[in-house]
Amino acid sequence: VSSAEVAGKELDRYTASLLASGHKAADLSAAFTGHASEELRACLVHELVLRGVDVAATPGIAGWATSPHRRHHPLGWLPLTLSDVEGRADLPSYGTHGTSHSMPYGPSESPEPAVIGDGRVPSVEETTGQATATAMATAVANWAEGSNGHIEARVFDLSEPLDVGSVPNTLLALGLRCLDGAGDKAPLSVAVRPPAHAWQLLFAAASTGGAYTSGSYGAYGRLAAWQSMAALAGCPEGAAADEVEARVRDCTWHVFEADTEWFEQVAWDIGLAALAPGHRRLAVLAATDTD
Repeated sequence: VSSAEVAGKELDRYTASLLASGHKAADLSAAFTGHASEELRACLVHELVLRGVDVAATPGIAGWATSPHRRHHPLGWLPLTLSDVEGRADLPSYGTHGTSHSMPYGPSESPEPAVIGDGRVPSVEETTGQATATAMATAVANWAEGSNGHIEARVFDLSEPLDVGSVPNTLLALGLRCLDGAGDKAPLSVAVRPPAHAWQLLFAAASTGGAYTSGSYGAYGRLAAWQSMAALAGCPEGAAADEVEARVRDCTWHVFEADTEWFEQVAWDIGLAALAPGHRRLAVLAATDTD
């Protein structure tokens, strides 16, 4: 792994996941004193963080993990402890006969139809910018780039505060491609969920990949999940991790699904809507993939 002939970012990410899943943190301190790439070390730090290890207090690892130069690495934006939003991430299990991991998304066996009332939907203006759409889709980008998936990421400004109970009506009125045909023939299901639920969906999508991708593994999967959450929540570019977490907590998060032609309805389907504080901004991310 440490030899120049086989060095590479993808290998470093995979190796870090393997090492963190199969060894105690104390045994892995050798990677931070011997011949190992900075990329492997950075990935290994956050693979351990995801497994609940206090890397800042682990001899042999703490010095590297807390050094100022670490912040210049892309993963340096991430804190060295898990937040409540992240909770206990679902991580893969490795064995001699293969790998297994959970898939927290996909069509529900018996989705509850949303209550579509007569509440007035305020006038809406789409404000999606390319940079924002790309950032929102970070966690699911691999579904489209390396597999058969497609993504819809859009942002809407509302003329007046939107009542949480009117979100289903509003989703149907936005002209979303993913919900084209939703209604009587393809009932819409919408539910309010804690931000931790949204994070888990995005982390799984980014870290484990889609039908034909292996994802970015734990460290970069963690970063991608937060990048998508930040954009969905409307955080300014360059916001610090604690600022993003505070904003994410203040949003109202919804998951939605409908048996439309857009969703593949196989095993990889995500529908997320984030209602920002003040209820005047609604961000929607939908993704689907198939084998």
